[in-house]
Amino acid sequence: MTAHILGAPDMTDMHSLEVFRHYDRSHWRLADLTLSDIDPARVRPEYVTLVKSAVMGESNVIAAVHGFLNEFVDDYDFSAFAVIWGQQEVQHHYAFTSWLQAVGETVDHRAVAAMRAPYDPGSTPSATLATNIISELTVNHIYRSTAAWVQEPVLADLLLRASRDEASHAREFRHFAAARLAAHPGELGSVLETLYFYTSTDTIRHPVSVFKSGLDALEGHETIDTGFQMFLDQMAASGELDELQGKIRKTFGSLTDLDLSTNGKVRRALAGTMA
Repeated sequence: MTAHILGAPDMTDMHSLEVFRHYDRSHWRLADLTLSDIDPARVRPEYVTLVKSAVMGESNVIAAVHGFLNEFVDDYDFSAFAVIWGQQEVQHHYAFTSWLQAVGETVDHRAVAAMRAPYDPGSTPSATLATNIISELTVNHIYRSTAAWVQEPVLADLLLRASRDEASHAREFRHFAAARLAAHPGELGSVLETLYFYTSTDTIRHPVSVFKSGLDALEGHETIDTGFQMFLDQMAASGELDELQGKIRKTFGSLTDLDLSTNGKVRRALAGTMA
Protein backbone atom coordinates (compact mmCIF):
# COMPACT_ATOMS: atom_id res chain seq x y z
CA MET A 1 0.00 0.00 0.00
CA THR A 2 1.30 3.46 -0.93
CA ALA A 3 1.42 5.88 1.97
CA HIS A 4 -0.37 9.17 1.50
CA ILE A 5 1.49 12.08 3.00
CA LEU A 6 -0.78 14.57 4.70
CA GLY A 7 -0.79 17.84 2.79
CA ALA A 8 1.00 16.43 -0.26
CA PRO A 9 -0.70 17.12 -3.62
CA ASP A 10 -2.50 14.18 -5.23
CA MET A 11 -0.66 13.96 -8.54
CA THR A 12 -3.51 12.03 -10.15
CA ASP A 13 -5.53 15.26 -9.94
CA MET A 14 -2.80 17.48 -11.36
CA HIS A 15 -3.78 18.84 -14.76
CA SER A 16 -0.21 20.06 -15.15
CA LEU A 17 0.97 16.44 -15.11
CA GLU A 18 -1.12 15.68 -18.19
CA VAL A 19 0.17 18.84 -19.86
CA PHE A 20 3.73 17.81 -19.07
CA ARG A 21 3.21 14.33 -20.49
CA HIS A 22 1.71 15.74 -23.68
CA TYR A 23 4.50 18.26 -24.19
CA ASP A 24 7.13 15.67 -23.35
CA ARG A 25 5.79 13.37 -26.08
CA SER A 26 5.09 15.85 -28.81
CA HIS A 27 6.86 19.16 -28.39
CA TRP A 28 9.41 20.25 -30.98
CA ARG A 29 13.03 21.14 -30.20
CA LEU A 30 15.24 23.99 -31.28
CA ALA A 31 17.39 21.43 -33.10
CA ASP A 32 14.38 20.68 -35.34
CA LEU A 33 14.79 24.07 -37.03
CA THR A 34 16.97 23.71 -40.12
CA LEU A 35 18.65 27.09 -39.80
CA SER A 36 21.26 26.05 -42.35
CA ASP A 37 18.47 25.96 -44.95
CA ILE A 38 17.65 29.67 -44.62
CA ASP A 39 17.53 31.26 -48.06
CA PRO A 40 19.28 34.65 -47.74
CA ALA A 41 17.67 35.83 -50.97
CA ARG A 42 14.27 35.53 -49.33
CA VAL A 43 15.16 37.41 -46.13
CA ARG A 44 13.58 40.85 -46.28
CA PRO A 45 14.25 43.75 -43.87
CA GLU A 46 10.67 43.67 -42.61
CA TYR A 47 11.15 40.03 -41.57
CA VAL A 48 14.05 41.07 -39.38
CA THR A 49 11.94 43.81 -37.81
CA LEU A 50 9.10 41.36 -37.15
CA VAL A 51 11.38 38.78 -35.57
CA LYS A 52 13.06 41.35 -33.35
CA SER A 53 9.60 42.41 -32.23
CA ALA A 54 8.73 38.77 -31.49
CA VAL A 55 11.92 38.39 -29.43
CA MET A 56 10.91 41.36 -27.30
CA GLY A 57 7.45 39.93 -26.75
CA GLU A 58 8.64 36.42 -25.91
CA SER A 59 11.37 37.69 -23.60
CA ASN A 60 8.67 38.70 -21.11
CA VAL A 61 8.33 35.08 -20.10
CA ILE A 62 10.67 35.46 -17.12
CA ALA A 63 8.69 38.39 -15.75
CA ALA A 64 5.45 36.48 -16.29
CA VAL A 65 6.59 33.26 -14.60
CA HIS A 66 7.91 35.28 -11.66
CA GLY A 67 4.55 37.03 -11.40
CA PHE A 68 2.60 33.78 -11.65
CA LEU A 69 4.59 32.11 -8.90
CA ASN A 70 4.09 35.14 -6.67
CA GLU A 71 0.35 35.43 -7.31
CA PHE A 72 -0.52 31.72 -7.26
CA VAL A 73 1.59 30.76 -4.28
CA ASP A 74 -1.24 28.55 -2.99
CA ASP A 75 -1.84 26.71 -6.29
CA TYR A 76 0.79 24.05 -7.01
CA ASP A 77 -0.97 22.73 -10.12
CA PHE A 78 -1.07 26.07 -11.92
CA SER A 79 2.42 26.96 -10.73
CA ALA A 80 3.76 23.73 -12.23
CA PHE A 81 2.00 24.57 -15.50
CA ALA A 82 3.51 28.06 -15.41
CA VAL A 83 7.00 26.55 -15.31
CA ILE A 84 6.21 24.20 -18.22
CA TRP A 85 4.71 27.10 -20.17
CA GLY A 86 7.73 29.24 -19.36
CA GLN A 87 10.15 26.71 -20.83
CA GLN A 88 8.25 26.78 -24.12
CA GLU A 89 8.16 30.55 -24.23
CA VAL A 90 11.89 30.75 -23.55
CA GLN A 91 12.27 28.34 -26.46
CA HIS A 92 10.34 30.74 -28.69
CA HIS A 93 12.55 33.60 -27.52
CA TYR A 94 15.73 31.70 -28.32
CA ALA A 95 14.40 30.20 -31.54
CA PHE A 96 13.61 33.65 -32.94
CA THR A 97 16.99 34.88 -31.66
CA SER A 98 18.72 31.96 -33.40
CA TRP A 99 17.00 32.82 -36.69
CA LEU A 100 18.24 36.41 -36.37
CA GLN A 101 21.78 35.23 -35.66
CA ALA A 102 21.65 32.91 -38.67
CA VAL A 103 20.86 35.85 -40.97
CA GLY A 104 23.60 38.02 -39.44
CA GLU A 105 21.45 40.11 -37.11
CA THR A 106 21.88 40.70 -33.38
CA VAL A 107 19.58 41.22 -30.42
CA ASP A 108 20.14 44.07 -27.97
CA HIS A 109 20.25 42.13 -24.72
CA ARG A 110 20.02 45.37 -22.73
CA ALA A 111 16.50 45.83 -24.08
CA VAL A 112 15.65 42.22 -23.25
CA ALA A 113 17.02 42.59 -19.72
CA ALA A 114 14.88 45.68 -19.18
CA MET A 115 11.77 43.50 -19.40
CA ARG A 116 12.84 41.37 -16.42
CA ALA A 117 10.82 42.91 -13.57
CA PRO A 118 7.90 40.66 -12.57
CA TYR A 119 4.35 41.58 -13.39
CA ASP A 120 2.22 42.84 -10.55
CA PRO A 121 -0.79 40.69 -9.59
CA GLY A 122 -3.99 41.30 -11.50
CA SER A 123 -7.10 42.69 -9.88
CA THR A 124 -7.95 39.04 -9.19
CA PRO A 125 -6.22 35.76 -10.07
CA SER A 126 -9.03 35.11 -12.57
CA ALA A 127 -8.25 38.41 -14.27
CA THR A 128 -4.59 37.40 -14.54
CA LEU A 129 -5.56 34.12 -16.21
CA ALA A 130 -7.99 35.95 -18.50
CA THR A 131 -5.26 38.35 -19.55
CA ASN A 132 -3.06 35.46 -20.56
CA ILE A 133 -5.81 33.77 -22.56
CA ILE A 134 -6.01 36.97 -24.58
CA SER A 135 -2.23 37.17 -24.91
CA GLU A 136 -1.95 33.62 -26.25
CA LEU A 137 -4.89 33.89 -28.65
CA THR A 138 -3.53 37.16 -30.04
CA VAL A 139 -0.03 35.86 -30.71
CA ASN A 140 -1.38 32.56 -32.05
CA HIS A 141 -3.43 34.45 -34.64
CA ILE A 142 -0.65 36.82 -35.65
CA TYR A 143 2.05 34.15 -35.91
CA ARG A 144 -0.21 31.97 -38.06
CA SER A 145 -1.15 34.84 -40.37
CA THR A 146 2.44 36.03 -40.58
CA ALA A 147 3.64 32.52 -41.48
CA ALA A 148 1.42 32.62 -44.57
CA TRP A 149 2.86 36.01 -45.54
CA VAL A 150 6.61 35.51 -45.20
CA GLN A 151 8.51 33.93 -48.08
CA GLU A 152 11.52 32.63 -46.12
CA PRO A 153 10.63 28.97 -45.41
CA VAL A 154 12.56 28.44 -42.17
CA LEU A 155 10.96 31.50 -40.59
CA ALA A 156 7.53 30.42 -41.83
CA ASP A 157 8.08 27.01 -40.24
CA LEU A 158 9.15 28.60 -36.94
CA LEU A 159 6.13 30.89 -36.91
CA LEU A 160 3.77 27.95 -37.45
CA ARG A 161 5.41 25.95 -34.66
CA ALA A 162 5.14 28.90 -32.27
CA SER A 163 1.56 29.55 -33.34
CA ARG A 164 0.52 26.00 -32.52
CA ASP A 165 2.20 26.30 -29.12
CA GLU A 166 0.33 29.51 -28.37
CA ALA A 167 -2.99 27.86 -29.25
CA SER A 168 -2.32 25.05 -26.77
CA HIS A 169 -1.22 27.59 -24.15
CA ALA A 170 -4.50 29.49 -24.58
CA ARG A 171 -6.40 26.25 -24.06
CA GLU A 172 -4.54 25.52 -20.81
CA PHE A 173 -4.93 29.03 -19.42
CA ARG A 174 -8.65 28.69 -20.19
CA HIS A 175 -8.71 25.41 -18.24
CA PHE A 176 -7.20 27.04 -15.17
CA ALA A 177 -9.43 30.10 -15.53
CA ALA A 178 -12.52 27.88 -15.60
CA ALA A 179 -11.38 26.05 -12.48
CA ARG A 180 -10.65 29.34 -10.74
CA LEU A 181 -14.04 30.83 -11.62
CA ALA A 182 -15.84 27.68 -10.48
CA ALA A 183 -14.21 28.07 -7.06
CA HIS A 184 -14.41 31.90 -6.97
CA PRO A 185 -17.49 33.01 -8.97
CA GLY A 186 -17.21 36.47 -7.47
CA GLU A 187 -14.22 37.10 -9.75
CA LEU A 188 -16.38 36.97 -12.91
CA GLY A 189 -16.62 40.76 -13.09
CA SER A 190 -12.84 41.10 -13.25
CA VAL A 191 -12.74 38.63 -16.15
CA LEU A 192 -15.36 40.57 -18.11
CA GLU A 193 -13.57 43.84 -17.35
CA THR A 194 -10.34 42.34 -18.71
CA LEU A 195 -12.10 41.15 -21.87
CA TYR A 196 -13.63 44.56 -22.50
CA PHE A 197 -10.36 46.38 -21.96
CA TYR A 198 -8.51 44.31 -24.56
CA THR A 199 -11.20 44.02 -27.24
CA SER A 200 -12.99 47.37 -27.23
CA THR A 201 -10.50 49.30 -29.39
CA ASP A 202 -9.66 49.38 -33.09
CA THR A 203 -6.09 48.22 -32.52
CA ILE A 204 -4.29 45.26 -30.98
CA ARG A 205 -3.87 45.48 -27.25
CA HIS A 206 -1.47 43.02 -25.64
CA PRO A 207 -0.37 42.73 -21.99
CA VAL A 208 3.29 43.35 -22.87
CA SER A 209 2.26 46.60 -24.57
CA VAL A 210 0.10 47.64 -21.64
CA PHE A 211 2.49 46.84 -18.81
CA LYS A 212 5.98 47.13 -20.32
CA SER A 213 5.81 50.12 -22.64
CA GLY A 214 7.71 53.32 -21.99
CA LEU A 215 10.88 51.77 -20.61
CA ASP A 216 13.95 53.91 -21.28
CA ALA A 217 15.92 50.91 -22.52
CA LEU A 218 13.38 50.43 -25.33
CA GLU A 219 13.90 53.89 -26.80
CA GLY A 220 14.66 53.44 -30.51
CA HIS A 221 14.34 49.64 -30.28
CA GLU A 222 11.78 47.34 -31.82
CA THR A 223 9.01 46.37 -29.39
CA ILE A 224 6.10 44.01 -29.62
CA ASP A 225 4.00 46.97 -30.78
CA THR A 226 6.33 47.42 -33.76
CA GLY A 227 5.38 43.99 -35.00
CA PHE A 228 1.68 44.46 -34.29
CA GLN A 229 1.58 47.71 -36.24
CA MET A 230 3.46 46.16 -39.16
CA PHE A 231 0.99 43.28 -39.10
CA LEU A 232 -1.98 45.64 -39.26
CA ASP A 233 -0.38 47.85 -41.93
CA GLN A 234 1.09 45.22 -44.25
CA MET A 235 -0.27 41.75 -43.57
CA ALA A 236 -3.69 41.81 -41.97
CA ALA A 237 -6.56 41.18 -44.35
CA SER A 238 -9.66 43.33 -44.22
CA GLY A 239 -11.65 42.51 -41.10
CA GLU A 240 -8.84 40.49 -39.54
CA LEU A 241 -8.79 42.50 -36.31
CA ASP A 242 -12.53 41.90 -35.98
CA GLU A 243 -11.90 38.19 -36.55
CA LEU A 244 -9.27 38.10 -33.80
CA GLN A 245 -11.41 40.00 -31.32
CA GLY A 246 -14.40 37.82 -32.18
CA LYS A 247 -12.36 34.70 -31.49
CA ILE A 248 -11.35 36.10 -28.10
CA ARG A 249 -14.95 36.99 -27.19
CA LYS A 250 -16.12 33.52 -28.28
CA THR A 251 -13.53 31.89 -26.02
CA PHE A 252 -14.66 34.01 -23.08
CA GLY A 253 -18.27 33.22 -23.89
CA SER A 254 -17.55 29.51 -23.58
CA LEU A 255 -15.59 30.15 -20.39
CA THR A 256 -18.39 32.11 -18.70
CA ASP A 257 -21.47 30.62 -20.41
CA LEU A 258 -22.50 34.14 -21.42
CA ASP A 259 -23.22 35.75 -24.77
CA LEU A 260 -20.20 38.02 -25.19
CA SER A 261 -20.28 38.26 -28.98
CA THR A 262 -20.23 42.07 -29.08
CA ASN A 263 -18.73 44.78 -26.94
CA GLY A 264 -22.22 45.92 -26.02
CA LYS A 265 -23.05 42.48 -24.67
CA VAL A 266 -19.79 42.41 -22.74
CA ARG A 267 -20.71 45.76 -21.15
CA ARG A 268 -24.17 44.50 -20.22
CA ALA A 269 -22.77 41.31 -18.73
CA LEU A 270 -20.25 43.34 -16.75
CA ALA A 271 -23.01 45.64 -15.49
CA GLY A 272 -24.92 42.57 -14.38
CA THR A 273 -22.08 41.55 -12.09
CA MET A 274 -22.24 44.94 -10.41
CA ALA A 275 -25.99 44.96 -9.84
